[in-house]
Amino acid sequence: MLSTMDKPHLEFAFECRLKFTRVLSIPGLPQGGMRSAVLVDEGTFEGPRLRGKAIPNSGGDYAHFGEDDTARFDARYCLEEDDGTIIYMQNRGFLWGRSPDAMNRLRAWAFDNGPAVDHADYYLRGQPTFEVSAGKHDWLTRHVFVGVGERKPDGNLLRYYALT
Repeated sequence: MLSTMDKPHLEFAFECRLKFTRVLSIPGLPQGGMRSAVLVDEGTFEGPRLRGKAIPNSGGDYAHFGEDDTARFDARYCLEEDDGTIIYMQNRGFLWGRSPDAMNRLRAWAFDNGPAVDHADYYLRGQPTFEVSAGKHDWLTRHVFVGVGERKPDGNLLRYYALT
């Protein structure tokens, strides 16, 4: 199904599960807020047209947490398709709590073995872009994608959809 002006259509492209165990932070920035970096240790991705793994240490998720505790993230890393193709992915988006304590609970879950936080308690969305050699997977470079994410205690799970 193709999108029309009145009825946009999203088609599932792939799911990406990334694990982060290393976190760096720079608090008290002069412009306010803090910067964090979570580095990709491992991960997998799979969809109808591609499957593979995240290349360890190829990048990470760099977020600026503003005074409103909204994370504006810019994630960059490389994926390796099972056929050996390297795919560079940049994903920008937002993570924020739907309640005043949600972000603190997410941090406790991720970094202090706190209780799980229900997905409905926060907003994690991304808009990825890709760079890949011409060939089988270059369709990634010609579509607009949106991602819906879920925080996990050791990383993120995002499902990406192409706007057809």
